Amino acid sequence: MPKKIKVLIVDDSAIVRKIFSRELGRDPRIDIVGTAPDPYVARDKIVRLKPDVLTLDIEMPRMDGITFLKKLMHHYPLPIVIVSSLTPKGGDLALEAIESGAVEVLSKPGSAYSVGDMSVELIHKIKAAANVKVKRIKKKPSNKKISHLSMTRTTDKVLAVGASTGGTKALSRILVEMPPTAPGTVIVQHMPEFFTKSFADRLNQDCAVEVQEARDGDSITPGKVLIAPGNYHTMLRRSGARYYVKVKKGPLVGRHRPSIDVLFKSVAKFAGRNAVGVILTGMGKDGAEGLKQMHDSGAKTIAQDESTSIVYGMPKAAADLGAADEIAALPDIGKKILDFAQAD
Repeated sequence: MPKKIKVLIVDDSAIVRKIFSRELGRDPRIDIVGTAPDPYVARDKIVRLKPDVLTLDIEMPRMDGITFLKKLMHHYPLPIVIVSSLTPKGGDLALEAIESGAVEVLSKPGSAYSVGDMSVELIHKIKAAANVKVKRIKKKPSNKKISHLSMTRTTDKVLAVGASTGGTKALSRILVEMPPTAPGTVIVQHMPEFFTKSFADRLNQDCAVEVQEARDGDSITPGKVLIAPGNYHTMLRRSGARYYVKVKKGPLVGRHRPSIDVLFKSVAKFAGRNAVGVILTGMGKDGAEGLKQMHDSGAKTIAQDESTSIVYGMPKAAADLGAADEIAALPDIGKKILDFAQAD
């Protein structure tokens, strides 16, 4: 049997702590070693209990979760899953948490009594976080509006990208290098609702390309990047020479909405060889079958390599299917995208 994952739950709500403990404790791979109502109690329990993963609420008394997270990542780094309220403000804070070193983010239901409904997703994220080797966070200089790559000509090809755990940083690394003439892009990053809007807005500030959360009917044009909104599937469609996106609810696909497979399979159908597909870091296999369909339809495809993936799950699943033309380290993916986009 695999080693159990020791989890410490940090939340100011006694009801949430009780329900999390009960629901998560049902999984045979998870051992709830303790709970804490605030960061000060959590600090002492972390030292004593040495958890493998921490679940952390953002809004707490005595010290907010973001401040505590930053202190932890500087002095005692460990994998942290943020459980945040489903609000626009919560999305901004959740993004700040990711940038400060959190591994995953999950939306907290409106009622504490419905927390049990999201336990399956939280268990999945805890297992993903347990595979991450975290490092001390040091303040880095901003990459705002820096573009290191160029294109000799514009292209009408479509770039489709899928990512999950660790994907926000991987996407930022790639997109900040993209020139204003980069191919029109659609991205699925597994994120909660509202978080995707905050993520798109932050990328738009930092990148030379225009980045926005996708809306139903948005056109895909050079220099524009569309991020699939949380809790909605985003698919490619074509009308004559115009590519655009369809955004809709629909059922979960492989536990995900948005689903990378849903996007990639639509790109294979409507763009075929006029597309480039990229699958980045993440747990599980979402996107692997879709990338294989893109590859088989004539698109050029790239999977992130193991050494630079935070979690080598989705890229490995794609590689094992023979879905990737290239297995590439993260620093090399931006250039490979542009090379494929400009190739005949």
